[in-house]
Amino acid sequence: MADWEVRPASAADVDAIAELRAVVMRGDLERLGRYDARRVRQRLRDGFVAEWTWVIEVGGAFAGCVALRPDGDARCHWLEHFYVGAQHQGRGIGSGVLGELLERCDRGEVDGGGGIGVGVGVVRLNVLQGSPARRLYERYGFVVEAEDAVDVFMVRGPAA
Repeated sequence: MADWEVRPASAADVDAIAELRAVVMRGDLERLGRYDARRVRQRLRDGFVAEWTWVIEVGGAFAGCVALRPDGDARCHWLEHFYVGAQHQGRGIGSGVLGELLERCDRGEVDGGGGIGVGVGVVRLNVLQGSPARRLYERYGFVVEAEDAVDVFMVRGPAA
């Protein structure tokens, strides 16, 4: 497993994250007939909230990101914008980051703003149909809640 660290994101990270999103998602979006080079980046910029986002670094360099957004009534968190650069994939970084985040959720140590939250532990996400990332989420206890032609919506309850 590669050595990695996470740090809180800042507004200055948005362009690097938007570019990574475009690169990482391109294959799946093209397969689904949904790729638009401008839109894929702009959607990230439009919804970016630094307080909910962490940057993944390997050797002090940008390697990926992940966001954990509280839902409107604090019943769960949404795992979003979880991207690891291709050169860092397959090295256990995604698994390590996801495992750490889920443990923090289960202990009530996230509130979406980096502080201490309520121990809700329920995490939701959506993944593109056919994405290999789905297997990672299933290994961590996520189950399909609903799906459509483009997205698979998954949920994971708090750890027992």
